[in-house]
Amino acid sequence: MIPTKDAYDELDRAYAHFNAELFGGQLPTCLITLQREKKTYGYFSASRFINQVDKSFTDEIALNPAYFGVVSLKEIMQTVVHEMVHLWQHHFGKPGRRRYHNREWGEKMKAVGLMPSDTGKPGGKQTGERMADYAIEGGVFEQALEKLVATSYRITWLDNNPGRHVDAAALQAALEGMVDGVDPANILAPAGTAAPVPTKPTRAKYTCACEINVWAKPGLNLICGECSQRFAEADPA
Repeated sequence: MIPTKDAYDELDRAYAHFNAELFGGQLPTCLITLQREKKTYGYFSASRFINQVDKSFTDEIALNPAYFGVVSLKEIMQTVVHEMVHLWQHHFGKPGRRRYHNREWGEKMKAVGLMPSDTGKPGGKQTGERMADYAIEGGVFEQALEKLVATSYRITWLDNNPGRHVDAAALQAALEGMVDGVDPANILAPAGTAAPVPTKPTRAKYTCACEINVWAKPGLNLICGECSQRFAEADPA
């Protein structure tokens, strides 16, 4: 195995597949990178790279590999297509200001089988600064994904210690076996590897009598300004 080639060939293959299935092959090639940014599954950056020989530009789609072993393959591929919609809009539409996901972007998301939602669930706002999505049941994204999976497609290389670069809620859900297609036993110690050494928590959750939650370093003596009661520190998991 050649890890670098394996990892990037798999992502290029997914990009090419969804480009053909969902965008009619109209999207230009781009440079896919792996970037760890906590609470971010991925992002799009227009014309991020320049070829020093012919001075041509290419866009970047960055994916957070820390999530590869924490969420399902379906959700990873949703992220790929989500960012491909940003790339489509950059070349063929009118992107919103800065990071704003506008109506045009939302309509294209629905056209490729993904429902925009700021909560990632039904009923969420369909436009805004920070947007998630969910697959439309039986939609074109799900159909395209089924074709890809039928070719024995997979993500081979997973982050062996994702905790530092994964949203706490997503990590906890995976550890509890709540994510389809994810084996909790492989999240912290994939087969053939040693389990990561536990680290001392740097933040603790505190809850007061009026159910306000705060996070701070462990061992503090905190008083709530609303109910004047002492915050109770949660037991570490």
